Amino acid sequence: MSTAAIHERYRALLRLWPVASEHLTVPTRLGETFVVASGPAGAPPLVLLHGSGATSAMWLGDVSSYVESHRVYAVDIPGEPGLSAPARPPMASSAYSDWLGEVLDALGVKQARLLGISLGGWLAADFATRHPDRVERLALISPSGIGKQKLGIALLTLFLLPLGRPGRKLSLRLVLGTSPPPAMTEFVLFIHKHFRARRETVPVLSDEALATLTMPLLAIVGGRDALLDSAETQARLERHAPAATVVLLPSAGHLLPSQADRISRFLAGNRKQNVRNRF
Repeated sequence: MSTAAIHERYRALLRLWPVASEHLTVPTRLGETFVVASGPAGAPPLVLLHGSGATSAMWLGDVSSYVESHRVYAVDIPGEPGLSAPARPPMASSAYSDWLGEVLDALGVKQARLLGISLGGWLAADFATRHPDRVERLALISPSGIGKQKLGIALLTLFLLPLGRPGRKLSLRLVLGTSPPPAMTEFVLFIHKHFRARRETVPVLSDEALATLTMPLLAIVGGRDALLDSAETQARLERHAPAATVVLLPSAGHLLPSQADRISRFLAGNRKQNVRNRF
């Protein structure tokens, strides 16, 4: 892995952050955690959790929408290519939930709104099942750990990766269902060339765990997600999570078009409203 080179490119992308921000480093049991903080200090806190093999740079296109009404904390997950510690404790444990609790404590946040994508969606949901009192609202984009993971596309990418840049570019498109913006595509390809991705299977949340998600919950999934069974994600959330609203985008893959407007409306909603009728 060429961690220094990845970090250099990441810091260059962070200089493109579209709103005023500050970079924080907070201590946790997994090591130092890097956070990009934006928005009014007194606004409701919103924590952003990126996906696997990614960094907080993935929020560059949407953060402007969220800071209008939130104090936004974009957190680099440990063990990923961002600027947090490289620790990768077992996912089938409370380690990541404990870590996120420590991050919130260090930021002085007692209760937050959480937005996670893919791996970050699992992490946000797992934390919410263990600490529902600390999560006011929960928004998930293509979340792992609810519907089954699909293995076929992962096996195909193993054959494509040795083909160099063209193979990596094709595998990226197959996995995501589309291509990120050009600048982000270059960074993602660079990461996948130099970074050792996780091989551990994301734990699936039980029916009993999903039933504890009593806070307003919005999940947005793609009908053509090559990595996750979106139909099962939708069915399980609607069956077990009492206040869940699931939006299925039939033609979308794992990487969805920007959902910032929809998510902003959800985050601003009244807790007492029936969220199933709002989308």
